[in-house]
Amino acid sequence: MNLQALIWDVDGTLAETEDHGHRVAFNLAFEEAGLTWRWDSEIYGELLAVTGGKERLLHWWRRIDPAGASAPEAAAKVARLHERKTAHYLALLDRGAIRLRPGVERLLLEAGDRGLKQAIATTTTPDNVQRLLDITLGRGAATLFDVIGAGDVVAAKKPAADIYHWVLERLGLPPQACLAIEDSFAGVASAQAAGVPVLLVRSRFTKPLPAGGCVDDLDSLRGVSLDGLRQRFGHAFAGQR
Repeated sequence: MNLQALIWDVDGTLAETEDHGHRVAFNLAFEEAGLTWRWDSEIYGELLAVTGGKERLLHWWRRIDPAGASAPEAAAKVARLHERKTAHYLALLDRGAIRLRPGVERLLLEAGDRGLKQAIATTTTPDNVQRLLDITLGRGAATLFDVIGAGDVVAAKKPAADIYHWVLERLGLPPQACLAIEDSFAGVASAQAAGVPVLLVRSRFTKPLPAGGCVDDLDSLRGVSLDGLRQRFGHAFAGQR
């Protein structure tokens, strides 16, 4: 099977956005709302097991105050908090607080120049994706991607396979022709459940557990070329008919 498309996760994969971006933005939103909630790096690392910002907020609230999290107004409060968190996150991006991980820009541009399709499959909001691309790669960077699946385009977040099915349908490619690039085991599980081979590129919060069936398991994309990816991808199908 020839490699025809790369499908990128965003947070932790394109950039180390979590600890110095999303976590900081959540805390700023909590303070602004007069809440005493504070997420340090350790707590936030645990909460990343829950994919989706609104889902993470509700999970935390249920953990510390089940009655409050069950109140009729809880969903609206979570939505407001998440909206303010997104605004703070975008401000951090505008200040240049978050950069692409090593090797990402080169591989993105190389894949585009050599005719591979590219897509994004993430639970982060479309505004977050767009601003990250604009700030790190310049205006118009979103045109590098044939499909952007982000936010609430599907109801079930990773590790469910829904976001990958959504992206694959719009790419018009079989899963075996694509390579997912993920930094989390929820992301790996999501891609694998959709039949997409996965390259694990570990980030700040990737748990120290085995990758289990990934095309490869790397610390970064530094020095990784498209030809190298194609070789890894080909090895994943060696002996298959």
